[in-house]
Formats: sequence, structure tokens, C-alpha cells
Amino acid sequence: MRPTARVFARYLEAGTPTGLTGLWTHATPRSTLLYLYGTTLNRLQKVPENSMYRQSVEAVTKHRMSLVEQMVPPGYNEWAARAKELVSKNSSQFRVSSGRIDGSEAHTVKLGDKVFVVGRKHEAGDVRIEEWDGEEDEGSEYEGIRTLKEREDQATWAERKPLEDHEKVEWEDEPQMTAEQVHELEQKIGAGLIEEIIQVAEGELKLVETMEKTKVWEDLDEKPVPGQWTYFDRT
Repeated sequence: MRPTARVFARYLEAGTPTGLTGLWTHATPRSTLLYLYGTTLNRLQKVPENSMYRQSVEAVTKHRMSLVEQMVPPGYNEWAARAKELVSKNSSQFRVSSGRIDGSEAHTVKLGDKVFVVGRKHEAGDVRIEEWDGEEDEGSEYEGIRTLKEREDQATWAERKPLEDHEKVEWEDEPQMTAEQVHELEQKIGAGLIEEIIQVAEGELKLVETMEKTKVWEDLDEKPVPGQWTYFDRT
């Protein structure tokens, strides 16, 4: 079921209903899918090549990734040039660990020939929280002579970045695909709305990470006894 607004709109507005309960229109579906697919393919490299699971997931993921890449939103090339220039001029702002007190961060991830900016920004909310500015109350400092153990956190406090630093770089999201492009991509993939496709990609990535962690392809710690997997025959 597709709501009328989704059918006739030129661009899909993020956060609006999709027609499925609890599922809202995604803000950046194209870049999100490319990142999820790229990360999944990267993770699959740690699974044995002869694994049927790896072979099937790689085939499906590469196919869907190629379909997403074909859908280039209007103004993409101009945006890509601006984004590349922004990252090159502010490389120190895009690193793995920002050290910011409120948890905001942004870092670049290279997957094949693509570079993604993955970030998390402190969202504006209750004015009382904004006045507090995100800094945790860690109590007063110790007075007098301090032991080495008590001085361990001094380096952390000194290296923290001011909360205002995050606002100095204004990141511009990738241009939106038109509603027509989104619909065409949904038809080509054939797995529901693009938001549902994103959910499937997220689930697949989590499964790959779980399999990598548990190493399901290795032999069992406890070998099955002879006949354990032999079932009763029908008489």
C-alpha cells in the first residue's frame, strides 16, 4: 500500500508515513544502502570463499548495489565535488573518535572506491538540556596532592574537544532521489518499499557480523556422536 502523497510527490519528505505502521520515510536511502551493502561485502571477506552463504549473499548484495548506483539523484556530481572539498579542508573533523563530551562525531569510511562520512550529531532538544550543553557533571576536582590513579583522567579532560567545534563544519547530505527514481529502484529490487529494503540490508549486515564473531564455519567444540543426526525411518 502506497499513500497518495508518496505516489504523486516529486520528492519524498523524510519522516512522513510510508503507509506501513511504524515505518517512516527515510532521509538518505541511497547513501544508506550503498554504505550497508559496501560494509556487508567487506565483512563477507572474512567468511570462507566456499561458503554457500557467502556466495549467495555476495551475489544478491552486488546486484542490488549496482541497481542503487545507477540511480543518480539530480545535482549529485556538484554535491560530490563540494563534499570532497569539505572533507579535504577539514580532515581533522572527520576522524574515528572525536572525543566530544556530548558524543557527537563524524568519520570517513573507505569501502572500495567509495568514501562515506558516518556521523552522529547532538540533536537540539529541551532548552534546559541545551543550557546544560551536554557536558556531564563529573563532580569537583580533588584538592591537594593526588595519587597517580586519581590523575589518570587529567589527560582525558585536557584532550577533549569543545562542544562548539562540531558546529564549525556544516555537512550537506547527499541530494535526494526523486520519487520517480525511488519507485523505479523499488520495482527493480522487488523487495517492497525502499525503507523495507534498508531494513533487510541492516538485518543482513547484523547476521554477517554475528557469523563472523561466532565463526560458524569452524568445527564444533563437541563432536556429535555417531548416529546423532540419524533420524528414525518410517516403518
